[in-house]
Amino acid sequence: MQALFAAYHSSLVALFVLAALVILQSLIADVAGIRAKHVPGMPVTDGHKSFFFRAVRAHGNSYENLGLFLLLVLVCLFAGASVTWVRNWIWVFVAARAAHMACYYADLRTARSAAFTAGVVAELGLLGCAYMAL
Repeated sequence: MQALFAAYHSSLVALFVLAALVILQSLIADVAGIRAKHVPGMPVTDGHKSFFFRAVRAHGNSYENLGLFLLLVLVCLFAGASVTWVRNWIWVFVAARAAHMACYYADLRTARSAAFTAGVVAELGLLGCAYMAL
């Protein structure tokens, strides 16, 4: 088992970076909520003009995309998919999520959509890697 994970070391580093990014998003959303004097548990209805709204949406979107991504990564790892391709697609996904977050914060809607699309392409790449390994 350890040999399996050793081959995918760079991929595991990318997953660590992704986890740190999601934690950072959580902290940013929390601080934005405190600054906006938001009452916890109440819906965020400010709209795209509010940084707090955008921070909460960026964080939520990351969580929505994590499940499928992690499932694909696990299938790739356990199926013995190409180390190089899996690593590359994981890093593309991590970069896309970072770009998506930054574009959401800056309210750059077209760039945000492009970053989201890059993440979906990375997931499709992982799907292909998993298919080829099975």
